[in-house]
Amino acid sequence: MGVDHLRRTALAVEPAALAQRAELAVRRARRLGEPVLLGATVRLAGDVDPSAVAFASRAPGEDWFCFEQPDRDGAALAALGCVTRLRASGGGRFARLAAAWRALTAGAVADPPDGPPGAGLVAVGGFAFAPDGGRAPHWAGFAAGDLVVPEVSLARRGDDVRLTVAALAAPDDVPEELAARLQARAAGLRRAPLPLLDPAPVGRFRVDSVAPPEHYEEAVARAVERIRAGALEKIVLAREVTVQAPAPHDAAAVFGVLRAGFDSCYVFCAGRGDAAFVAASPELLIRRDGLRAQTVALAGSTRRSADPAVDDHLGEQLLRSEKDREEQAIVARRIARALRPHAVWVAAPDEPALIKVANIQHLATPIRAQLTQPLGAVELAGLLHPTPAVGGEPHAAAAPLIPALEGLDRGWYAGAVGWTDANDDGEFCVALRCALLRGAEARLYAGVGVVRDSDPAAELAETEIKLGALLPVLAG
Repeated sequence: MGVDHLRRTALAVEPAALAQRAELAVRRARRLGEPVLLGATVRLAGDVDPSAVAFASRAPGEDWFCFEQPDRDGAALAALGCVTRLRASGGGRFARLAAAWRALTAGAVADPPDGPPGAGLVAVGGFAFAPDGGRAPHWAGFAAGDLVVPEVSLARRGDDVRLTVAALAAPDDVPEELAARLQARAAGLRRAPLPLLDPAPVGRFRVDSVAPPEHYEEAVARAVERIRAGALEKIVLAREVTVQAPAPHDAAAVFGVLRAGFDSCYVFCAGRGDAAFVAASPELLIRRDGLRAQTVALAGSTRRSADPAVDDHLGEQLLRSEKDREEQAIVARRIARALRPHAVWVAAPDEPALIKVANIQHLATPIRAQLTQPLGAVELAGLLHPTPAVGGEPHAAAAPLIPALEGLDRGWYAGAVGWTDANDDGEFCVALRCALLRGAEARLYAGVGVVRDSDPAAELAETEIKLGALLPVLAG
């Protein structure tokens, strides 16, 4: 019943109307002498699970993307396939991709964005932490700046679910055939629940730190020396851990566990070929809705406890910690400073609040801004990335030190992952509490902010807490 129901709903755009829209797109392509983006959007039943549809319907080797924040009224965006790919690297990659997306949508033949955020034409994907990051072999397919315009996307907020199918109309296309391709793509979608993670897998798991823990403590100690010498205020240093499983990791099952266990986080899965980058990130980089922008300064953390009294005590200790408050204030100041030249006003509370997720709690300051000009979501992401929560302060001093001390290619870890629509609205989170899955190997990443009073052993222990979000899921 589920498969048939989705097919019937997906075909709600009348073939004649779709053919008429395809005719318009082909005529425009012929006039311009170049392909034109074509999209059609319909409403689906309110019980459709966008991510489950994407996982159930994807073909081998096909790009896919799921991005949710479950406790925000079921906010979800899922996408399949690739109409076209926008890629850039080096300095200015955010601005170049924003311009390429704007040029692509300027002449598009499509319904205007309507319904839940992410409905209509979208570009989905992410950016590596470093301008030229993601060059290590295991990051193959995840370019430094990589946005995909999907063939199919499903957006949900509450019980409002929309399906969009898209294609490029070329000057030599036959409109009826183009419309038929869109119909066929929609009709091929399937409904099935996300698979369950095997609770008792057969075989052994092997967990290794890519570099010895002592190397990480030494890196922290060297960073503290630089900070005390006045070279910089803060630097974030990360660790990489690998998990070798007895069988290939199931990205859909991992995503399902994260979605159920971290409903206040940004739970995402970006798939490229045989690899998937999954995360349950607590940190919003930017959300843009017209001239309104929102972000969160997140830094400083401690563990959770099953005992409510102990958990509250840990939170109070974090709120009173001078080291953690200093780390958090550095992030909040930098974000506000970056937004002010582009805003009528920037507002933030004077005191940070506690954000609690399944295994960790953080200091957080929500920041809102009213923009003076319509900077798009991708441009705003580039304006803020990397915040001192994942980079350092000042950034110019921290940037060359990070790879030198870490000795790893972060790839998309600590980068920006999300989406933007035809209005340049959108949402990007910081890729934290994440893992890169490729076959039976998983690579997990966790970092901490190092400041003047950081203790190397304590910072190593904090990375273990952060790794605890995914390690139990991936290591059996």
